[in-house]
Amino acid sequence: MIVVAVVGPTATGKSDLALDLAEALSTPGPPAEIVNADAYQLYRGMDVGTAKVPPHERRGIVHHQLDVLDPLEEASVARYQASARADLDAIEARGARAVVVGGSGLYVRALLDRMDFPGTDPQVRAELEERAEREGRRALHAELERQDPEAAARIGPTNTRRIVRALEVIAITGLPYSATLPREEYVRPTVQLGLDCDRAVLDARVAARVERMRRDGLVDEVLRLARIDDAGVVRGMGRTASRAVGYAEILDLVGAAAGPVLHEGDEDAAFEAITANTRRLARKQMGWFGRDPRVHWLDAGSPTLLDDALAIVRAADAGTLPGPGEGPVRRSLGS
Repeated sequence: MIVVAVVGPTATGKSDLALDLAEALSTPGPPAEIVNADAYQLYRGMDVGTAKVPPHERRGIVHHQLDVLDPLEEASVARYQASARADLDAIEARGARAVVVGGSGLYVRALLDRMDFPGTDPQVRAELEERAEREGRRALHAELERQDPEAAARIGPTNTRRIVRALEVIAITGLPYSATLPREEYVRPTVQLGLDCDRAVLDARVAARVERMRRDGLVDEVLRLARIDDAGVVRGMGRTASRAVGYAEILDLVGAAAGPVLHEGDEDAAFEAITANTRRLARKQMGWFGRDPRVHWLDAGSPTLLDDALAIVRAADAGTLPGPGEGPVRRSLGS
């Protein structure tokens, strides 16, 4: 059965559409189950700041890949791929339909597309990192350009971490790093629905969402998860979790305030930063998903959104949906 994926920028209503689709596709028909593809919704307790749908609002629909990591753990795309693909296998074995939903582009691609994760070699990586420190990252980028021009073109000369990783993969596999990059080739039949809206409308949606998070107790959630000790050290969140938009800004303000108490002025500044950074995140997500020609774009504010989405899914099921480059071009509103 064809997998349905709902993707796009934050604050466009992906979770609501996924729930609506899961209900509609289940009546009549086999049940639908939702698989999360948001990197931060994997974390237990990170609820308000990730706009996670509360259990009592999930309409009895089974959800997967929510609350599977402790905030101290580091998220891994490779681990997510293995676990979420196992969920897709189990859903298919039950005769059910999978509805994937999320805005973490790399996680979506890892789940849906052919994408390999070569192993690591700590010694090789350490040597490359030492060379980057000694010779400079541009020297390593020049080496990458000689060994794998395609990878060098995709990785900027200032991105030391990715340059080192690319050279590490080349060293341990003997293959170009570019051969391991995601390919636009589904591992199982899939249709992607992209949600987008006018930029001014999206900015307003982001502002409203951040204000709602403030009312719903985001500050208390962050401080509870962080478990900041008397020395101001965050004990309850690892590097990945603490970098999430909404959490990082509040932790920064707590550090600046030299204690786990935020005054009203501090909060105002933190939430202004959260709004600005969420808008930047939405632009980045739009850029990621907007480059994929397989996404069928829908207006998030359309009164016929569900019907439009169902029409695309039914056409995909029937084998009548035009592929990339066929039929009318469907672009995002932001393109």
